[in-house]
Amino acid sequence: MTSPGNIEFREVPAPGKLAPNEVLLKIQRIGVCGSDIHVFHGEHPATPYPVVQGHEYSATIEAIGDEVTTVKVGQRATGRPQLVCGKCGPCLRGQYNACQHLKVQGFQAPGVAQDYFVITADRLVVFPDSMSFEKGAMIEPAAVGAHSTARATDLKGRNVVVSGAGTIGNLVAQFAKVRGAKKVLIADVADFKLQKAKECGIDETLNILKTPFKEGIQAAFGGEGFQVGFEAAGVQSSLDALIANVEKGGEVVILGVYAKNPTVNMFFLGEHELNVFGSMMYRHEDYVEAASLIADGKINLEPLISKHFTFEEYHNAYQYLGENADITMKVMIKL
Repeated sequence: MTSPGNIEFREVPAPGKLAPNEVLLKIQRIGVCGSDIHVFHGEHPATPYPVVQGHEYSATIEAIGDEVTTVKVGQRATGRPQLVCGKCGPCLRGQYNACQHLKVQGFQAPGVAQDYFVITADRLVVFPDSMSFEKGAMIEPAAVGAHSTARATDLKGRNVVVSGAGTIGNLVAQFAKVRGAKKVLIADVADFKLQKAKECGIDETLNILKTPFKEGIQAAFGGEGFQVGFEAAGVQSSLDALIANVEKGGEVVILGVYAKNPTVNMFFLGEHELNVFGSMMYRHEDYVEAASLIADGKINLEPLISKHFTFEEYHNAYQYLGENADITMKVMIKL
C-alpha cells in the first residue's frame, strides 16, 4: 500500500538462505482486519506508507532453519506479527506485547501479503490439518479475544457487555463465555452482526439504534446490571455508554482502535471507582490458547467467514468491505 487507497503488486526476489532459527512459510490465507481498513483510509494512527499489509494469516511450513526443532516441514501454521526489542522494561517483565519499540508486521514492518514469508520459530504456532486454513488465519483475532478477556480481574459469575459486534467483539464475547461469565450481552448498530453473535451462542444482543443502551441493559440483566464492559467498537459513544452504565467499582477493557482520540469524564470515573484497562494485541500463550479452543470447537468461527477474494483482488476486498461493512464479518484473501 503506497498511500491511502493505493495498492501496487510487485515481483520480489524469493527469500534467501534461512537463519538457524527461521522458518519459511507458504502463505495460504490472509484475513482482512478492521485495522487494515483504517490503514486503507489513512486513519490508522501508527502506520507509515508504503507498507506491505497482512497480519492475520495461515500457511504451510516450506523449510526450517538448522536449529529449529519445534516444528516440521508440511505442518500448518500461523504466527505472531510482533517484532519486539527484548530489552525494554515491558519486555523484561514478559509484557512484550507492549514493547517500548514494538513494530507490528503489516503496519510498521512488512506483512504477509506475499507468496512466501520468513518468521522466527519462537513466534510460530502450528495447528492441526483438521483445521481449515480459514480458521487458522483467524487464530490471530481470536488471540485478541483471549488476551483482552484475561485482562479483566475475573469474569466467572459476572455479567459482561461487549460494545461492538464485529469479528473482534464477537470473539471477545465468545471468550467471555468460555471464561465463565454469567451472562454476556453484545451491542452494535448492525442487525447482521448481532445475528452472527446469536449464531455463535452469545446470550443477549442489543441494537442501540432501536433500543437505548440503558434500557437494553435493564432488560438483559435486570437489577444485577453488568460488572465488566469491553469496548471493541473504537468510537466515542460506545466508550461513553460503557463507562456511564457499568456497575460502580466495575471494569472497562479498551481494545478498540480509535481513528479520533476519545475523551473520558475523569470525575465520573473517579467517583465511581471504575477500573479501566488497556488491552494490546496478545502474547504467545494467547495464540496457543486460541488455537486449542478453536480446534476443540469451543470458539465458533464458521458464522464469521463472509467472503473470499483472490490475492489479485486485494483492492476489491477493501472496496467490498467499505461498501458492505454492516453485512460482512471476516473477508479472506486466498493465495
